Amino acid sequence: MINTAGHKIFSKILLKKILFFAIPLATSSILQQFFNAADIAVAGHFAGAEALAAVGANTPVINLLINLFVGLSIGTNVIVAILTGKKDYEGIQKAVHTSIILALSSGIFLALIGIFFTNTILKLICTPDNIIDLAEKYLKIYFIGMPFVMLYNFSSAILRCKGDTERPLIALVIAGIINIILNLFFVINLKMSVQGVALATTISNSVSAGMLIYFLIKEKGNLKLNIKNLRLNLKILCQIAAIGIPAGVQGMMFSLSNVCVQSALNKLGSSIIASTAAAINYECIVYFIFSAFAQACVTFVGQNYGAGKIDRCIKIIKSCLIWSIITTTMLCFVIIAFGKTFAGVFTNDDYIINLTIIRLKYILSLEFLNITVEILSGAMRGFGHSLIPAFICVIFICILRVIWVYTVFPMYPKYETILLVYPVSWLFAAIAIIVAYLITVKNIKNKELIN
Repeated sequence: MINTAGHKIFSKILLKKILFFAIPLATSSILQQFFNAADIAVAGHFAGAEALAAVGANTPVINLLINLFVGLSIGTNVIVAILTGKKDYEGIQKAVHTSIILALSSGIFLALIGIFFTNTILKLICTPDNIIDLAEKYLKIYFIGMPFVMLYNFSSAILRCKGDTERPLIALVIAGIINIILNLFFVINLKMSVQGVALATTISNSVSAGMLIYFLIKEKGNLKLNIKNLRLNLKILCQIAAIGIPAGVQGMMFSLSNVCVQSALNKLGSSIIASTAAAINYECIVYFIFSAFAQACVTFVGQNYGAGKIDRCIKIIKSCLIWSIITTTMLCFVIIAFGKTFAGVFTNDDYIINLTIIRLKYILSLEFLNITVEILSGAMRGFGHSLIPAFICVIFICILRVIWVYTVFPMYPKYETILLVYPVSWLFAAIAIIVAYLITVKNIKNKELIN
């Protein structure tokens, strides 16, 4: 009876911690997506369908270029969490300062890539001629702000390691309000079209990044950022890279496969591109919900694994998986049920609205498969095994999608054919990741028994 009561108390405390971690994080990510949503809504309503398509066509390109370095921020999250579990306070300080330098360096690198190779990239993904000039103008301005995007991602990863997801949320609320105001001012008042949309986003990103850097400078304890102490620690850098690079490569391969999918969608015309741009905003909101649980899983598993508490790790993983499936399934049902209303936020065109509804039904109906992949991948990264989930996702999602685009789609060149690739790839990846996770847990438990 005592053990049962203790188990129930622990489960309640665990759930509370996970929810207090995941809800602000999910809200922060959703607000970040609102930057793009505000861009697309303002472009669609006040600058026309071509501007809407031009902004939307950039989404896979942006994700392709930044995902490697966002993956490195996951490495920061895992390493600092493990060091926290081990109570290695000197190591935490080294990790904080190494991560900030890494954020700045990667942001500057991405800005240069985005500025000089934008046109080439847009042509490679078959961006239609009627929107390519607008898309290029948007993308160049957006990438000037890449250092701010990276600083925000790495700084929020550092704060997450101590369970602080509230201050990143505060920063994004303020930045999000600024973004909406500037969007309307630049596009409606100054008639700047996509350039105004991109400039508003860049300014907003600088605000959110600046606030988090300020929080870290004023932080008390091991996560405090001291500008004078900024230097790379090679050992910490290698540890971050060992976790972060596989996660980043996985993200890049995801985006590369989505760029291939986008190139196929581009061939179907600007209306398909516009509907995709509208639908992706809701798909991202759903993704951010279960991704927040995956980040909670990474952080808490990392901390408890560092402290040698394997049984707690298993309970954390189960709780994150169950609650992410419950919450996101409910949200998917609401979005599908009110698809016409949600699509109407971005456009008044009935044809584009109908196309948007079709995509939402295909993508969101089987989202629970994607949830399984994400949560178990996060669990394995928390254990320090980042390469295995990356390999699985590259093979069963990324490569499979590319094969589909170049084999199945040419035989049946329809919108629905492209949409089917998402649930099909999730199914194969989910089966593989479940098997890999079970083997990993078994090996960890056997190692614990030997020790």
